[in-house]
Amino acid sequence: MKSYAAVDLGASSGRVMVGRVGPDSLDLTEAHRFPNRPVRTPEGLRWDILALYAGVLDGLRAAGHVDSVGIDSWAVDYGLLDADGALLGNPAHYRDPRTQGVAEQVWATVPAAELYAATGLQYAPFNTLYQLVAARSSAQLAHAKRLLLIPDLLAYWLTGEAGTELTNASTTQLIDPRTGDWSYDVAARLGIDLELFAPLRRPGDPAGLLRQSVLEETGLTGPVPVTTVGSHDTASAVAAVPAVGERFAYICTGTWSLAGLELTAPVLTEASRAANFTNELGLDGTVRYLRNIMGLWLLQECVREWGNPDLADLLSAAAEVPALRSVVDAGDAAFLAPGRMPSRIADACRESGQPVPESRAEITRCILDSLALAHRRAVFEAQELADHPVDVVHIVGGGARNALLCRLTADACGLPVVAGPAEAAALGNVLVQARAHGQVGDRAEMRGLLARTQPLTRYEPQGTTAAWQAAENRLTAR
Repeated sequence: MKSYAAVDLGASSGRVMVGRVGPDSLDLTEAHRFPNRPVRTPEGLRWDILALYAGVLDGLRAAGHVDSVGIDSWAVDYGLLDADGALLGNPAHYRDPRTQGVAEQVWATVPAAELYAATGLQYAPFNTLYQLVAARSSAQLAHAKRLLLIPDLLAYWLTGEAGTELTNASTTQLIDPRTGDWSYDVAARLGIDLELFAPLRRPGDPAGLLRQSVLEETGLTGPVPVTTVGSHDTASAVAAVPAVGERFAYICTGTWSLAGLELTAPVLTEASRAANFTNELGLDGTVRYLRNIMGLWLLQECVREWGNPDLADLLSAAAEVPALRSVVDAGDAAFLAPGRMPSRIADACRESGQPVPESRAEITRCILDSLALAHRRAVFEAQELADHPVDVVHIVGGGARNALLCRLTADACGLPVVAGPAEAAALGNVLVQARAHGQVGDRAEMRGLLARTQPLTRYEPQGTTAAWQAAENRLTAR
């Protein structure tokens, strides 16, 4: 048995998990969990990166002996370092409004169709490219000598070695998904200096050894290597989809729902751009062809405003509410910002002429029906655009624990849903480390090990999909 520390940072919490891998065994335990609380400063919404780093160190201390460390996190955000390697300020949060209106400025130089053809990335207002254009006149960017995406920044603090991991770099809208290298033409036309980025790394590459100061801080005995994993948490989660064969769709659920396919080549058609699908890179040169959906963020924000009632009771009550009474577009950017989520959902239903959900159970059911409908739409459209049919949908991540959401997704898609593992990002992180250290083989072997060792739940679709199509028609008729 070998032990691997998976640092897995989400938008609302971080955790350090310990994976123990042996012949036909894979166990995952939580060493430490800590909150991720962004801070609204006079300059805007910022990540408290120092608190996150402290949480990582506390987690490594709690983990005890490990053979390697890997780090994954959310995408697109970054820290800027000066010539001495010192951080120039807390990284901006992707929900900060500084990128409002920036896309139109970018498209005036590189039209949206050309940008998609070059980078394959869906439009999202917070893509790193738009963040860099928004920061163009800032003092921080003017003084920066190095840009590190969030997991690369933490790896740099742990080891002193800088790199840019490819799966996460592919979310910047500065990578050509056909070559797995920078899109030099796009960067040049927009005046983005690619020299700011450290050399590209790929999952499985070595990322250095823990510094002596980190060993002393955590009580670990060196040398302890840091191994590059799929540092975009979705890349790690997709690596942990326990699928057999290639005819599967996946939905990585959490704050976001990332719904799509694993392909061998990007889909760069105009139809794909119009449908707002993205081509991000995955393990072993694969393409994560997916759509971003607002996800359980909608419910998380409601629960926060309601004072954090018991979630199990809320879901039980929602299950008794009539299905598909009201639905909203779960991909609508109107729901991106925090605050007043129950009222905003009610307003959206009112404006579309649907019954307005009033109780907490009704609002929760509206959210879950809407998410299942968005999952259906993404799975159907991905198959058509990529000419890649599927027989099963895998739900991984935190939403795999939400039985009502999984059941509704199976019904909406008319396909069986296999739910689990819930800690997919951490498991994918661990397995890439284990593979780099010679304990497991290719992706098929990794997925076979997951299927044999992790608890999975299968949901068969019930009834027909006619009611879901009718709900879809209501939305598209707006």
